[in-house]
Amino acid sequence: MNQLENQIAVVTGAGRGIGRAIALKFAAGGADVACVSRTQENSEKVANEIRALGKKAWAFAVDVSDSNSVSTAAEKILADCGKVDILVNNAGVTRDGLLMRMSDADWDAVLDTNLKGAFLVTKAFFRAFAKQRAGRIINISSVIGLIGNPGQSNYAASKAGLIGFTQSVARELASRGVTVNAIAPGFIETDMTSELNEELKAAILKQIPLGKFGAAEDVANAALFLASSSASYITGQVLTVDGGMVM
Repeated sequence: MNQLENQIAVVTGAGRGIGRAIALKFAAGGADVACVSRTQENSEKVANEIRALGKKAWAFAVDVSDSNSVSTAAEKILADCGKVDILVNNAGVTRDGLLMRMSDADWDAVLDTNLKGAFLVTKAFFRAFAKQRAGRIINISSVIGLIGNPGQSNYAASKAGLIGFTQSVARELASRGVTVNAIAPGFIETDMTSELNEELKAAILKQIPLGKFGAAEDVANAALFLASSSASYITGQVLTVDGGMVM
């Protein structure tokens, strides 16, 4: 089904994991995709996968925490693609550690990428969305932003902040016909979760009613729904994709 035919999507953090899955899902749904990642190599790799599906793709290396880098990339994306119909703010990092031992640098790195990055990228495309009076913005938060997690106070703060950001921007853009929603994934099988030891994985699984980790594809399916016309009357919401962790 070509739910996104003739649409242009921008996906940050598209080089791997959830971002890659969303970019490929959108392309399969008919969209052309601008792949944004920290490195040109990762962006280009996913862009080539999208081209293999018969869709247009562009690759951009962007540090989403840097205002100049973001604004320059946004200008080029709009010039190269002509428009942007869908924006997915997915870029994110972790720097885990107990609060008493967490450095200022680790706090700043996570907040700058996960929260400030979404602010900078959304702001860079805000006028374009408002002017065309249509569009979808999807922010990838986390269940950790809803329930917290020991050793992840910086990550939890960034993802909780992203929810408040989502709801505020949804109110600002509603009159322009632009919807803004968040997805809060639970524990998804990605590079991040692959680093967990078996004991910790077993403990986490006990908290998930469905008894298994999710796949990046599960989050991509949710993003495709929110990006489609089927979700035209949904804005300012948080969709959890977590196997029942948060009820």
